[in-house]
Amino acid sequence: MRLSPTLSIYFGRQFIYGVGLVILVFIATILIFDLVELLRRGAAKEHATIGILIQMAFLKLPFMAQKAIPFAVLIGGMLSFARLTRYHELVVTRAAGVSVWQFLLPAIVVTLLFSGFLVTVYNPLASAMVSKFERLEATYLKGRSSLLAISSSGLWLRQGGGTSQSVIHAQRVVEPEMELHEVIIFRFEDSDRFIGRIDADRAKLEEGYWELEGAVMTGPDRPSYFLDHYRLQTDLTSTQIQDSFASPETLSFWALPGFIKVLEEAGFSAVRHRIHWYSLLSTPLLLCAMVVIAASFSLRLTRRGGTGLLITAGVLVGFVLYFLSDVVLALGLSGKIPATLAAWVPAGVSMLAGVAMLFHLEDG
Repeated sequence: MRLSPTLSIYFGRQFIYGVGLVILVFIATILIFDLVELLRRGAAKEHATIGILIQMAFLKLPFMAQKAIPFAVLIGGMLSFARLTRYHELVVTRAAGVSVWQFLLPAIVVTLLFSGFLVTVYNPLASAMVSKFERLEATYLKGRSSLLAISSSGLWLRQGGGTSQSVIHAQRVVEPEMELHEVIIFRFEDSDRFIGRIDADRAKLEEGYWELEGAVMTGPDRPSYFLDHYRLQTDLTSTQIQDSFASPETLSFWALPGFIKVLEEAGFSAVRHRIHWYSLLSTPLLLCAMVVIAASFSLRLTRRGGTGLLITAGVLVGFVLYFLSDVVLALGLSGKIPATLAAWVPAGVSMLAGVAMLFHLEDG
């Protein structure tokens, strides 16, 4: 027997109600905890007013909500399926010859549409807002701004010490030695007063200084001269430079491929950004897996009893899968496994686990 359009719409609407309710609860909880944490961090900061901290909490909210959506789909799906089972609506439907796969179809379709919107429309908005949040956080809570900028023209790096400032440009970089090639350094003092320029073939970051090779020193009102080696003092470290990259979360789904290309052309590793992009691509599969897992733990409540125990077991399975996905992502970031595998394995394993449980519980 085929599932009628009316029944499909009804099941889809019940699923939307359940997931929507859980998402609203999650959003309110996240906002409260984030606001409390920001108020704690900003208590000792003179310029971090309450208005700015509230603004930061709302800017971060869409990104945090996006992270929680797989759990919202899991818990909301369990609540909606449990309700339909408790009131015998699914029992009657199955008695009429409708299989579990047929009445799961409306929830799967809704999830696919929602995940498409989440990746292509919501993610760019959340990325732009969390990018602004990170700029405000760097200014008001961390007291420093980004040191690094990557563009198609190469690498731009800023460093300072006392009254002097240096702006470094390089065409490419070699990691992990942090060796810059085709380097131009502009030097300033006081209120951006230009005092000189250095052109070098290479610049290697050592502890406390840049080691420049083949340096041509020029400056106002003096002739240029050549040095085989020159040391430029710096307080930068390799870790500080790496941390100054735009984090993957601040780049939209549409902007990530271009940024990955620019990053790799400059000589930096783009593994973190590539894994994030593949993870976004795997979002529809992951959310559908949450729907299947939710159904596995809530379709037999009336027959087997133990509603609370089954729902708790479902939530625990969700957390175990989340933990395993973090482990796989860590392996991907360390280069132990390919980025594609690291991003798609959590979604694929979750879907296989859900389908296996559903086949085990399904009568036929």
